[in-house]
Amino acid sequence: MDLRQWLIPQDKEFFDLFEEMAGTVVEAADALVELMNDYTDLGTKSQHMKELEHEGDRITHAIYEGLNRTFITPLEPEEISRLATAMDDVIDCIEGTVQQLHSYGITATDSPMRQFSKLIQLSATEIQTAVKGIRSMKDVPSIEARCIELNRLENVADEVLGHALTELFRGNDPLAIIKLKDVYENLEQATDRCEDVANILSDIVIRHS
Repeated sequence: MDLRQWLIPQDKEFFDLFEEMAGTVVEAADALVELMNDYTDLGTKSQHMKELEHEGDRITHAIYEGLNRTFITPLEPEEISRLATAMDDVIDCIEGTVQQLHSYGITATDSPMRQFSKLIQLSATEIQTAVKGIRSMKDVPSIEARCIELNRLENVADEVLGHALTELFRGNDPLAIIKLKDVYENLEQATDRCEDVANILSDIVIRHS
């Protein structure tokens, strides 16, 4: 056992929690896609998303509790807190948009919403793969590739937003324009938060590989 292995706690508590959080991000993204493709029973689906948001908060709290009681951590404490917060922010964005659909009384989803949800789902899958990779750092190129893909997906979301707003502003219903603009921008913001995760993971790889 080398010195680094001896210093780092062998139970890898933080990596377990990171992977649990990444799984919750994927679950929230999958639920978003399902909602966008089957826009029925919104109240029940909104409640399920709220439960996933609470689960993300629980895991984040567990990570911070771990930081408070652990003297030696496998990553820098700041890296651990940043990564936990960034993944939680993705879930918060998804849940917030679903609640917004409910409170705005949106009666149907549209093509931009479904495109955004698919991009968020793809991003969540990339996050999950990359997060699993930092446990051992045995395949750094794969982690880096996942981060590059997350950046690409965020750029695609920017394009979707631009086209969606162009079409939206051609409408004649000011209230509908305001509501849908908010929804589109919040969905795009979820991909921004995914990109934040990618940037943090990239920093971790540079420092620890």
